[in-house]
Amino acid sequence: MVELYGKTLTRREIAARSGMLSQFAGVRLIELGDGVERGIRVLEFRTGSGLRFTLLVDRALDIGECEFKGQAIGWQSPSGFRHPGLHDYEGEQGLAWVRSFSGLLVTCGLDHILGPEEVPADNYNYPGKKSVHHSLHGRIGTIPAKLSGYGETWNGDQCLLWAEGTIVQSAVFGENLYLIRRIEADVGGNEIRITDRVINQGFRPTPHMFFYHINVGYPLLDEGSRYLAPIQDVVWAAHAGDNYAAQGVGYNQMPAPMESFAEQVWQHEVAANLSDETPVAVVNDRLALGFEITTRKLQLPCLYEWQNFQAGEYAFGIEPSTHHVMGNLFARDRAEMIWLEHGEERRYDTRFTVLDGANEIASAERRISSIAVQPSDPFPLPSGNFKPLKAFETDMPRSCGVRK
Repeated sequence: MVELYGKTLTRREIAARSGMLSQFAGVRLIELGDGVERGIRVLEFRTGSGLRFTLLVDRALDIGECEFKGQAIGWQSPSGFRHPGLHDYEGEQGLAWVRSFSGLLVTCGLDHILGPEEVPADNYNYPGKKSVHHSLHGRIGTIPAKLSGYGETWNGDQCLLWAEGTIVQSAVFGENLYLIRRIEADVGGNEIRITDRVINQGFRPTPHMFFYHINVGYPLLDEGSRYLAPIQDVVWAAHAGDNYAAQGVGYNQMPAPMESFAEQVWQHEVAANLSDETPVAVVNDRLALGFEITTRKLQLPCLYEWQNFQAGEYAFGIEPSTHHVMGNLFARDRAEMIWLEHGEERRYDTRFTVLDGANEIASAERRISSIAVQPSDPFPLPSGNFKPLKAFETDMPRSCGVRK
């Protein structure tokens, strides 16, 4: 049965009330036609509950727009949804990625995340390639997907909206990694489900790093909006030190846009429930609107928080990750880099849930705090305790590789 507009309806009853399901829900493929967005294929999802979101097919099937009952949840930057043909991965000393940075979900990886770095390339066994120069957050987010399919599928009286595609990050004498992505939502529902599989199709051991840059904006993000997370420890803050509180903005509550704000980033150690799930949320009590992100601790053990409250770029980011915020070489030095052999893969299961109303916000807050009570101090002193990630190795699927 489908819950729509205050009624519980069967498939037959829905069909009787509309000529086509697309009257109020469905998935359709469109193409953007102007400016820097020209030529980008987009899949538009509408669940009928008020949840609408778009997948950027030519941007790794990432989520661009996201709104609920006309209220924006996803952030859009001044760069817009720039066509990947305009992207210069090597530009601006590795920082050109920010010229293509926009949307609710921007995927980072597949062999590198975080800041620009030069790393050894001996694993590729090519004498002419001694090292690899990585730019900010890796290549995957600006690679077009090969669309496998999309549409609406009925299972009895339940209707599933879905899309699936493959994004290939490959080079001769380099990596050959596939990201197979499936995104689902239920008609009548307020949830987006993402299943990602990263597979090494090459025949050389290949490093793998991965994280989701999940970015919310106004009006969900506003003065007084709160960040809820089962934080056990604040591990690191980019701005820690003598000026830790200089901007007057802590980790847990959001200010209004500021005309001179310098980015702030934290890494938190978060706990999981008995099902290995780590839920976090951004909530706006004034609007009675929230957005909850649920990941699995064994898949994405690290969590960053990104604050960009600069006027004109006003955004808040939640960033579950495979690795610590210190980057690629740090992971290699600690033997924490994930190495995938031919055919090996990593899987990531994530849910985005709209919290509609004060009761759903309160329920989420209870659920999150029952796992761990986050610090009440908005400026908790970072511990510097980067827990060994190899502790997760024994619990990973057999298809995962960790090179010693």
